Amino acid sequence: MDQGLARAAQHAQRVIVVPLILNAAGHVKMEIPAHIAQARQRFPGVRFDYAPHLGVCDPLLAVLQRQLRDCMQALDMPDPGGTGVVLLGRGSSDRLANGEMAKMARWLQEESRHELVDLAFTGITTPRLERVVQRQALIGLRQIVVLPYYLFTGTLIQRIARQVGHLRQQYPGIRFAQGSYFGFEPEVADLLAERVQGLMSGTLTAVPVSAEAADWEGHHHDEPHDHPHPHEAQA
Repeated sequence: MDQGLARAAQHAQRVIVVPLILNAAGHVKMEIPAHIAQARQRFPGVRFDYAPHLGVCDPLLAVLQRQLRDCMQALDMPDPGGTGVVLLGRGSSDRLANGEMAKMARWLQEESRHELVDLAFTGITTPRLERVVQRQALIGLRQIVVLPYYLFTGTLIQRIARQVGHLRQQYPGIRFAQGSYFGFEPEVADLLAERVQGLMSGTLTAVPVSAEAADWEGHHHDEPHDHPHPHEAQA
């Protein structure tokens, strides 16, 4: 990131940093601000503006709704009343980041006819996918849709596919459908463009970055062993 900021600042008076990240955990709150603060020290004549992360918003809800509709069409009996939904994210040690996912799960439930939209995580925190599926099976749901809450593909997306395959074997009486990572859906691209346009026009306020952030030297401890850089940042 230091190299990218330096290249952007060499022939510019202003640099806009737009995090392509879903939730505000360690990367958004500590690591990126630290790099921006350091860049401001290196390039005092350049203005660095930090845009908000993607967050919980209607455009991303629309992506999930579209994926849910596609999964329902793939099931033999697309009955929302008998189909559980699991929104599956990376997980974080930051409770506010996990809370953003919980908010999105609630939005998805309120905008659908599904009686139950559960939240699960692939790491760091609980509950895990297997436990949530177990609970949904115990209450009699005969179809389960797993929606990964990830921007990009990578080893964790591959792991989720294997987990769903194991669950199909473990619960032969339940039909499973699995969504995909977001990728560059039109809503995601539009959100990035809106961030840039908002900062350029002054209709969007940049995220504050303190000078003290430059002293941060920590490592993002949410992903100690299987850090998904560079191609599957979920956040």
